Amino acid sequence: MTKILIVEDDNMAQKLLEIYVEKNPQYHLVAAIDCAAMAEFYCAANEVDAILMDVCTAMGASGLDAAVKIKKHYPHIKIIIITSQPECSFIDRARGAGVDSFWYKTATAEELMDVLRRTIEGESIYPDSTPRLKLGNTFSSELTDRELEVLRELTAGEPDAIIAERLHMSVRTVKAHIQSMRDKTGFRNRTELAVRAIESGLVISDRPEV
Repeated sequence: MTKILIVEDDNMAQKLLEIYVEKNPQYHLVAAIDCAAMAEFYCAANEVDAILMDVCTAMGASGLDAAVKIKKHYPHIKIIIITSQPECSFIDRARGAGVDSFWYKTATAEELMDVLRRTIEGESIYPDSTPRLKLGNTFSSELTDRELEVLRELTAGEPDAIIAERLHMSVRTVKAHIQSMRDKTGFRNRTELAVRAIESGLVISDRPEV
């Protein structure tokens, strides 16, 4: 019997995942916890074969960070990241963390359980791309990678000089990227651009706002 650990801080989502897992006689639910920082401890104290884990969990703990630590000490454990956030960097970060599979919570129960099954059987399941979001007058797919990097820093409330330093570009280039995004989206100013980007979930800053 395959032993499953659920890491999810949304109570409704956690309960649904529990139901999905417990309905399958091939699976045994080891535990359902709300904080990714505790996942490694559960793996140390319990036999775990696979983990269904959100990216953003309780106490600000990242499922992607937890995945790195778990894979380092327990490489045999299959990790499936599931998220409702369309943050454009999550897929690449999940691959870099050694996550076996990655999917979105908008999937049906059958789809999620199929991803779990196939992952346990040795497949690595990832979406072809992030969800295509509408941001003002444009779509997320119309923004360049560099624009998205600038936008992520902008949502943290960083001034142009700090953004330029962190991204190794000139202040003039930063301003040009912000203006380009305003032109594409039709937003009146950088504040509206940042607020709407946060609301959409397109980018999520790892830093607190200043």
